[in-house]
Amino acid sequence: MDLLNKTLNNINQLCDAAMAKARERQDQLTKPAGSLGILEEISIKLAGITGKVISDVDKKAVVVMAGDHGVVDEGVSAFPREVTPQMVANFVNGGAAINVLSRHVGADVIVVDVGVAVPIDDASVVSRKVKSGTANFAKEQAMTREEAVKAIEVGIEVANELIDNGANLLATGDMGIGNTTSSSAILLALTGRPVDGLVGIGTGIGNGDLDHKRKVITDAISFHNPDRNDPIDVVAKVGGLEIAALGGLVLGAAARRVPVVIDGFISGAGALIAGCLSPLSKDYMIASHVSVEPGHRAILDELGLKPMLYMDMRLGEGTGAVLAMGMVEAATKVIKEMATFAEAGVSEKEG
Repeated sequence: MDLLNKTLNNINQLCDAAMAKARERQDQLTKPAGSLGILEEISIKLAGITGKVISDVDKKAVVVMAGDHGVVDEGVSAFPREVTPQMVANFVNGGAAINVLSRHVGADVIVVDVGVAVPIDDASVVSRKVKSGTANFAKEQAMTREEAVKAIEVGIEVANELIDNGANLLATGDMGIGNTTSSSAILLALTGRPVDGLVGIGTGIGNGDLDHKRKVITDAISFHNPDRNDPIDVVAKVGGLEIAALGGLVLGAAARRVPVVIDGFISGAGALIAGCLSPLSKDYMIASHVSVEPGHRAILDELGLKPMLYMDMRLGEGTGAVLAMGMVEAATKVIKEMATFAEAGVSEKEG
Protein backbone atom coordinates (compact mmCIF):
# COMPACT_ATOMS: atom_id res chain seq x y z
CA MET A 1 0.00 0.00 0.00
CA ASP A 2 2.99 2.31 0.54
CA LEU A 3 3.87 2.26 -3.17
CA LEU A 4 0.26 2.98 -4.16
CA ASN A 5 -0.06 5.89 -1.74
CA LYS A 6 3.30 7.34 -2.79
CA THR A 7 2.30 7.11 -6.44
CA LEU A 8 -1.07 8.77 -5.86
CA ASN A 9 0.65 11.62 -4.02
CA ASN A 10 3.04 12.16 -6.95
CA ILE A 11 0.32 12.69 -9.57
CA ASN A 12 0.03 16.39 -10.33
CA GLN A 13 -1.89 18.70 -12.63
CA LEU A 14 -0.86 19.22 -16.24
CA CYS A 15 1.58 22.04 -16.96
CA ASP A 16 -0.58 24.97 -18.10
CA ALA A 17 2.42 27.06 -19.21
CA ALA A 18 3.70 24.35 -21.57
CA MET A 19 0.21 23.81 -22.96
CA ALA A 20 -0.20 27.53 -23.65
CA LYS A 21 3.11 27.63 -25.52
CA ALA A 22 2.20 24.52 -27.53
CA ARG A 23 -1.17 26.05 -28.44
CA GLU A 24 0.56 29.27 -29.49
CA ARG A 25 2.99 27.35 -31.70
CA GLN A 26 0.16 25.36 -33.28
CA ASP A 27 -1.52 28.64 -34.23
CA GLN A 28 1.72 29.83 -35.90
CA LEU A 29 2.13 26.76 -38.13
CA THR A 30 1.29 26.95 -41.83
CA LYS A 31 -2.34 25.86 -41.62
CA PRO A 32 -5.66 27.29 -40.50
CA ALA A 33 -5.85 27.19 -36.70
CA GLY A 34 -7.36 23.93 -35.49
CA SER A 35 -7.39 22.33 -38.93
CA LEU A 36 -5.48 19.24 -37.80
CA GLY A 37 -8.08 18.54 -35.16
CA ILE A 38 -7.19 15.78 -32.73
CA LEU A 39 -3.52 15.86 -33.77
CA GLU A 40 -3.32 19.41 -32.44
CA GLU A 41 -5.20 18.48 -29.27
CA ILE A 42 -2.81 15.59 -28.62
CA SER A 43 0.30 17.72 -29.06
CA ILE A 44 -1.05 20.30 -26.61
CA LYS A 45 -2.02 17.59 -24.11
CA LEU A 46 1.44 16.03 -24.42
CA ALA A 47 2.97 19.39 -23.58
CA GLY A 48 0.89 19.51 -20.43
CA ILE A 49 1.91 15.97 -19.51
CA THR A 50 5.65 16.31 -20.10
CA GLY A 51 6.08 20.03 -19.42
CA LYS A 52 7.76 20.42 -22.83
CA VAL A 53 6.34 22.17 -25.88
CA ILE A 54 7.75 19.43 -28.10
CA SER A 55 7.58 15.96 -26.54
CA ASP A 56 9.47 12.83 -27.51
CA VAL A 57 7.40 9.64 -27.80
CA ASP A 58 9.79 7.57 -29.87
CA LYS A 59 10.37 4.82 -27.28
CA LYS A 60 7.05 3.03 -27.20
CA ALA A 61 5.99 0.02 -25.15
CA VAL A 62 2.67 -1.78 -24.86
CA VAL A 63 2.18 -3.75 -21.65
CA VAL A 64 -0.02 -6.83 -21.96
CA MET A 65 -1.19 -7.80 -18.49
CA ALA A 66 -2.40 -11.41 -18.25
CA GLY A 67 -4.64 -13.05 -15.67
CA ASP A 68 -7.37 -15.66 -15.35
CA HIS A 69 -10.90 -15.32 -13.99
CA GLY A 70 -12.74 -17.79 -11.80
CA VAL A 71 -16.08 -16.49 -13.05
CA VAL A 72 -15.44 -18.43 -16.27
CA ASP A 73 -16.86 -21.39 -14.33
CA GLU A 74 -20.28 -19.73 -14.74
CA GLY A 75 -20.22 -20.21 -18.54
CA VAL A 76 -19.78 -16.54 -19.43
CA SER A 77 -17.14 -17.03 -22.15
CA ALA A 78 -17.10 -18.79 -25.51
CA PHE A 79 -13.50 -19.86 -24.89
CA PRO A 80 -12.02 -22.01 -22.09
CA ARG A 81 -9.53 -20.56 -19.62
CA GLU A 82 -6.75 -22.67 -21.20
CA VAL A 83 -6.64 -20.04 -23.93
CA THR A 84 -5.05 -17.50 -21.58
CA PRO A 85 -1.66 -19.27 -21.22
CA GLN A 86 -1.83 -20.38 -24.85
CA MET A 87 -2.16 -16.79 -25.99
CA VAL A 88 0.63 -15.69 -23.64
CA ALA A 89 2.85 -18.17 -25.50
CA ASN A 90 1.62 -16.73 -28.78
CA PHE A 91 2.57 -13.21 -27.65
CA VAL A 92 6.05 -14.37 -26.71
CA ASN A 93 6.46 -16.10 -30.07
CA GLY A 94 5.40 -12.96 -31.93
CA GLY A 95 2.35 -14.46 -33.63
CA ALA A 96 -0.53 -12.47 -32.19
CA ALA A 97 -2.23 -9.38 -33.60
CA ILE A 98 -0.57 -7.22 -30.95
CA ASN A 99 2.84 -8.40 -32.13
CA VAL A 100 2.08 -7.60 -35.77
CA LEU A 101 0.72 -4.14 -35.05
CA SER A 102 3.46 -3.34 -32.53
CA ARG A 103 6.11 -4.18 -35.11
CA HIS A 104 4.26 -1.89 -37.49
CA VAL A 105 4.56 1.12 -35.17
CA GLY A 106 7.89 0.20 -33.56
CA ALA A 107 6.60 -0.59 -30.08
CA ASP A 108 7.99 -3.17 -27.67
CA VAL A 109 5.56 -5.78 -26.35
CA ILE A 110 5.93 -6.48 -22.64
CA VAL A 111 3.94 -9.48 -21.38
CA VAL A 112 3.30 -9.63 -17.63
CA ASP A 113 1.86 -12.61 -15.77
CA VAL A 114 -0.16 -11.04 -12.96
CA GLY A 115 -2.53 -13.92 -12.39
CA VAL A 116 -2.51 -16.69 -15.01
CA ALA A 117 -3.98 -19.83 -13.44
CA VAL A 118 -1.11 -22.11 -14.45
CA PRO A 119 2.65 -21.59 -14.09
CA ILE A 120 4.28 -19.71 -16.97
CA ASP A 121 7.82 -20.97 -17.44
CA ASP A 122 9.21 -18.51 -19.95
CA ALA A 123 11.93 -15.98 -19.30
CA SER A 124 10.36 -13.66 -21.88
CA VAL A 125 7.32 -13.19 -19.65
CA VAL A 126 7.61 -10.79 -16.73
CA SER A 127 6.55 -12.90 -13.75
CA ARG A 128 4.60 -10.86 -11.18
CA LYS A 129 1.93 -13.38 -10.27
CA VAL A 130 -0.18 -12.19 -7.35
CA LYS A 131 -2.23 -15.40 -7.32
CA SER A 132 -3.20 -18.13 -9.80
CA GLY A 133 -6.33 -16.51 -11.13
CA THR A 134 -9.20 -14.87 -9.30
CA ALA A 135 -11.89 -16.76 -7.43
CA ASN A 136 -15.34 -17.12 -8.98
CA PHE A 137 -16.94 -13.84 -7.92
CA ALA A 138 -20.39 -15.30 -8.50
CA LYS A 139 -19.78 -17.26 -5.29
CA GLU A 140 -17.04 -15.40 -3.37
CA GLN A 141 -14.82 -12.34 -3.60
CA ALA A 142 -12.54 -12.36 -6.63
CA MET A 143 -9.55 -11.61 -4.38
CA THR A 144 -8.66 -10.14 -1.01
CA ARG A 145 -8.20 -6.41 -0.58
CA GLU A 146 -4.48 -7.00 -0.06
CA GLU A 147 -4.26 -8.91 -3.35
CA ALA A 148 -6.09 -6.11 -5.15
CA VAL A 149 -3.59 -3.56 -3.86
CA LYS A 150 -0.69 -5.83 -4.78
CA ALA A 151 -2.01 -6.22 -8.35
CA ILE A 152 -2.32 -2.44 -8.71
CA GLU A 153 1.22 -2.05 -7.42
CA VAL A 154 2.46 -4.57 -9.99
CA GLY A 155 1.30 -2.15 -12.67
CA ILE A 156 3.04 0.75 -10.95
CA GLU A 157 6.28 -1.23 -10.67
CA VAL A 158 6.20 -2.22 -14.35
CA ALA A 159 5.55 1.39 -15.40
CA ASN A 160 8.47 2.60 -13.31
CA GLU A 161 10.81 -0.04 -14.69
CA LEU A 162 9.93 0.75 -18.31
CA ILE A 163 10.23 4.49 -17.80
CA ASP A 164 13.56 4.03 -16.01
CA ASN A 165 14.72 2.16 -19.12
CA GLY A 166 13.74 5.02 -21.42
CA ALA A 167 10.13 4.38 -22.41
CA ASN A 168 8.34 7.68 -23.05
CA LEU A 169 4.98 6.43 -24.35
CA LEU A 170 3.13 3.50 -22.79
CA ALA A 171 0.05 1.61 -23.93
CA THR A 172 -2.25 -0.79 -22.12
CA GLY A 173 -3.03 -4.32 -23.27
CA ASP A 174 -4.70 -7.37 -21.75
CA MET A 175 -5.18 -11.10 -21.91
CA GLY A 176 -7.58 -13.05 -19.74
CA ILE A 177 -10.51 -15.27 -20.68
CA GLY A 178 -13.56 -13.97 -18.81
CA ASN A 179 -12.26 -10.43 -18.44
CA THR A 180 -15.16 -8.71 -20.20
CA THR A 181 -17.40 -10.09 -17.46
CA SER A 182 -15.15 -8.64 -14.77
CA SER A 183 -14.80 -5.34 -16.64
CA SER A 184 -18.57 -5.03 -16.96
CA ALA A 185 -18.97 -5.69 -13.25
CA ILE A 186 -16.35 -3.04 -12.45
CA LEU A 187 -18.11 -0.52 -14.69
CA LEU A 188 -21.52 -1.13 -13.16
CA ALA A 189 -20.19 -1.21 -9.60
CA LEU A 190 -18.16 1.99 -9.90
CA THR A 191 -20.74 4.05 -11.78
CA GLY A 192 -24.10 2.70 -10.66
CA ARG A 193 -25.20 2.55 -14.29
CA PRO A 194 -27.94 0.05 -15.22
CA VAL A 195 -26.91 -3.20 -16.89
CA ASP A 196 -29.10 -2.70 -19.98
CA GLY A 197 -27.01 -1.99 -23.05
CA LEU A 198 -23.67 -2.11 -21.21
CA VAL A 199 -22.76 -5.81 -21.31
CA GLY A 200 -21.45 -7.18 -24.60
CA ILE A 201 -20.69 -10.51 -26.26
CA GLY A 202 -17.02 -10.57 -25.29
CA THR A 203 -15.37 -13.48 -27.10
CA GLY A 204 -18.52 -14.12 -29.11
CA ILE A 205 -21.24 -15.65 -26.93
CA GLY A 206 -24.81 -15.93 -28.22
CA ASN A 207 -27.87 -13.98 -27.12
CA GLY A 208 -29.02 -16.56 -24.59
CA ASP A 209 -25.57 -16.71 -23.05
CA LEU A 210 -25.50 -12.90 -23.01
CA ASP A 211 -28.64 -12.85 -20.86
CA HIS A 212 -26.95 -15.31 -18.53
CA LYS A 213 -23.80 -13.19 -18.43
CA ARG A 214 -25.83 -10.12 -17.47
CA LYS A 215 -27.53 -12.08 -14.69
CA VAL A 216 -24.21 -13.38 -13.32
CA ILE A 217 -22.89 -9.81 -13.16
CA THR A 218 -25.96 -8.21 -11.58
CA ASP A 219 -26.38 -11.05 -9.10
CA ALA A 220 -22.72 -10.75 -8.07
CA ILE A 221 -22.98 -7.00 -7.53
CA SER A 222 -26.12 -7.50 -5.46
CA PHE A 223 -24.44 -10.27 -3.46
CA HIS A 224 -21.16 -8.45 -2.74
CA ASN A 225 -22.54 -4.88 -2.59
CA PRO A 226 -19.17 -3.30 -3.46
CA ASP A 227 -18.61 0.25 -2.28
CA ARG A 228 -18.61 2.46 -5.39
CA ASN A 229 -16.68 5.10 -3.47
CA ASP A 230 -13.87 2.61 -2.77
CA PRO A 231 -12.31 1.38 -6.04
CA ILE A 232 -10.14 -1.15 -4.23
CA ASP A 233 -13.24 -2.72 -2.66
CA VAL A 234 -14.77 -3.01 -6.15
CA VAL A 235 -11.61 -4.59 -7.57
CA ALA A 236 -11.35 -7.05 -4.70
CA LYS A 237 -14.96 -8.19 -5.00
CA VAL A 238 -15.59 -8.36 -8.77
CA GLY A 239 -12.32 -7.37 -10.43
CA GLY A 240 -9.50 -9.06 -12.27
CA LEU A 241 -5.81 -9.17 -11.46
CA GLU A 242 -4.73 -7.98 -14.90
CA ILE A 243 -7.36 -5.22 -14.86
CA ALA A 244 -6.10 -3.97 -11.50
CA ALA A 245 -2.53 -4.05 -12.82
CA LEU A 246 -3.57 -1.98 -15.83
CA GLY A 247 -4.96 0.61 -13.45
CA GLY A 248 -1.63 0.63 -11.67
CA LEU A 249 0.22 1.05 -14.95
CA VAL A 250 -1.81 4.18 -15.68
CA LEU A 251 -1.15 5.58 -12.20
CA GLY A 252 2.56 4.83 -12.48
CA ALA A 253 2.79 6.60 -15.83
CA ALA A 254 0.87 9.62 -14.54
CA ALA A 255 3.13 9.95 -11.50
CA ARG A 256 6.13 10.00 -13.83
CA ARG A 257 4.49 12.46 -16.28
CA VAL A 258 4.49 9.93 -19.12
CA PRO A 259 1.50 9.64 -21.47
CA VAL A 260 -0.35 6.32 -21.60
CA VAL A 261 -2.56 5.23 -24.50
CA ILE A 262 -5.64 3.33 -23.35
CA ASP A 263 -6.87 0.40 -25.44
CA GLY A 264 -10.39 -1.00 -25.38
CA PHE A 265 -12.94 -2.19 -22.85
CA ILE A 266 -10.66 -4.16 -20.52
CA SER A 267 -8.00 -1.46 -20.51
CA GLY A 268 -10.79 1.05 -20.04
CA ALA A 269 -11.91 -0.73 -16.89
CA GLY A 270 -8.35 -0.50 -15.58
CA ALA A 271 -8.23 3.17 -16.51
CA LEU A 272 -11.55 3.73 -14.74
CA ILE A 273 -10.08 2.24 -11.57
CA ALA A 274 -7.10 4.60 -11.91
CA GLY A 275 -9.36 7.57 -12.55
CA CYS A 276 -11.41 6.83 -9.44
CA LEU A 277 -8.28 6.46 -7.30
CA SER A 278 -6.79 9.66 -8.75
CA PRO A 279 -8.99 11.99 -10.81
CA LEU A 280 -5.81 13.81 -11.93
CA SER A 281 -4.62 10.64 -13.66
CA LYS A 282 -7.34 11.05 -16.30
CA ASP A 283 -5.33 13.92 -17.80
CA TYR A 284 -2.47 11.55 -18.59
CA MET A 285 -4.65 9.12 -20.54
CA ILE A 286 -5.07 9.16 -24.31
CA ALA A 287 -8.03 7.19 -25.64
CA SER A 288 -7.10 5.17 -28.70
CA HIS A 289 -10.39 3.83 -30.04
CA VAL A 290 -13.94 2.98 -29.08
CA SER A 291 -14.59 -0.75 -28.87
CA VAL A 292 -17.61 -2.62 -30.17
CA GLU A 293 -18.11 -3.68 -26.55
CA PRO A 294 -20.97 -1.37 -25.47
CA GLY A 295 -19.57 -0.66 -22.03
CA HIS A 296 -16.43 0.90 -23.45
CA ARG A 297 -18.18 4.03 -24.64
CA ALA A 298 -19.67 4.45 -21.17
CA ILE A 299 -16.20 4.18 -19.64
CA LEU A 300 -14.81 6.81 -22.01
CA ASP A 301 -17.71 9.09 -21.07
CA GLU A 302 -16.98 8.56 -17.37
CA LEU A 303 -13.30 9.42 -17.95
CA GLY A 304 -14.06 12.39 -20.20
CA LEU A 305 -11.92 10.95 -23.00
CA LYS A 306 -12.46 11.25 -26.75
CA PRO A 307 -11.29 8.29 -28.87
CA MET A 308 -9.21 8.83 -31.99
CA LEU A 309 -10.27 5.74 -33.93
CA TYR A 310 -13.59 4.09 -34.80
CA MET A 311 -12.64 0.71 -36.24
CA ASP A 312 -15.21 -1.83 -34.95
CA MET A 313 -12.46 -3.57 -32.98
CA ARG A 314 -12.98 -5.72 -29.87
CA LEU A 315 -9.89 -7.93 -29.71
CA GLY A 316 -8.08 -6.28 -26.83
CA GLU A 317 -4.40 -7.17 -26.35
CA GLY A 318 -3.58 -3.47 -26.83
CA THR A 319 -4.25 -3.60 -30.59
CA GLY A 320 -6.19 -0.34 -30.81
CA ALA A 321 -3.72 1.39 -28.51
CA VAL A 322 -0.65 0.58 -30.60
CA LEU A 323 -2.40 1.76 -33.76
CA ALA A 324 -3.08 5.05 -32.00
CA MET A 325 0.55 5.27 -30.87
CA GLY A 326 1.45 6.05 -34.46
CA MET A 327 -0.97 8.95 -34.44
CA VAL A 328 0.40 10.24 -31.15
CA GLU A 329 3.90 10.21 -32.61
CA ALA A 330 2.59 11.93 -35.75
CA ALA A 331 1.17 14.70 -33.55
CA THR A 332 4.61 15.34 -32.07
CA LYS A 333 6.16 15.50 -35.53
CA VAL A 334 3.62 18.03 -36.75
CA ILE A 335 4.37 20.51 -33.97
CA LYS A 336 8.10 19.87 -34.27
CA GLU A 337 8.67 19.74 -38.02
CA MET A 338 6.05 21.99 -39.62
CA ALA A 339 7.20 25.46 -40.58
CA THR A 340 5.61 28.55 -39.09
CA PHE A 341 4.11 31.24 -41.34
CA ALA A 342 7.15 33.41 -40.69
CA GLU A 343 9.65 30.64 -41.44
CA ALA A 344 7.91 29.64 -44.67
CA GLY A 345 7.22 33.18 -45.85
CA VAL A 346 3.49 32.45 -46.08
CA SER A 347 0.98 35.21 -45.42
CA GLU A 348 -1.18 34.67 -42.37
CA LYS A 349 -4.95 35.09 -42.19
CA GLU A 350 -5.97 38.73 -42.24
CA GLY A 351 -7.85 40.39 -39.42
